[in-house]
Amino acid sequence: MPKNSPLVIGIAGGSGSGKTTVAQAILQRVGPERIAFLQHDAYYKDLSGLPPAQRAEVNFDHPNSLETSLLMQHIETLRDGQPVDVPIYDFSTHSRTERTFTVQPRRVILVEGILIFSEPGLRDLFDVKIFVDTDPDLRFIRRLERDLSERGRTTESVVKQYISTVRPMHLEFVEPSKRYADVIIPEGGFNTAALDMVVARIESLL
Repeated sequence: MPKNSPLVIGIAGGSGSGKTTVAQAILQRVGPERIAFLQHDAYYKDLSGLPPAQRAEVNFDHPNSLETSLLMQHIETLRDGQPVDVPIYDFSTHSRTERTFTVQPRRVILVEGILIFSEPGLRDLFDVKIFVDTDPDLRFIRRLERDLSERGRTTESVVKQYISTVRPMHLEFVEPSKRYADVIIPEGGFNTAALDMVVARIESLL
């Protein structure tokens, strides 16, 4: 890693695996003032031009549903010491809002998302790649609870989406991307020993 260049860390894993919990643990322990945090979920393509029924049928677990080129551009801009304006996505309407939020350059760039290791160009930007590995039943329960409470979904729609796209795309894209990880953390944010080692490693790299 070039001296004075920001440390770029990727956290991947299946939907509901605990990626965000791991990211938040790193943020709190390394220090939020030292980290620029980006979530791949914010970069879903804008579907506001499609009828609502058609938006709901889009496969949101396929790499093509995300504007990964913009995320890569933002990582490179932050690495060059410049701030970026991250889009804000409305999951209840499947559309990108007109609002953005600014992320300032920091010593660490932390990127989280289910598909970030499945894209070769994006994968090459990471200095450290962490994969959070959690059993499928736990991942489904967490996804169901999140989508009901945070995204205004119904149980029926969550189950239908899981069977039709989430599970097949996990097997096709997410699970195979685990091979590219430098560190695999079983049980996500509940694995204190693994988090201790990861945080210690980040501190040593800094």
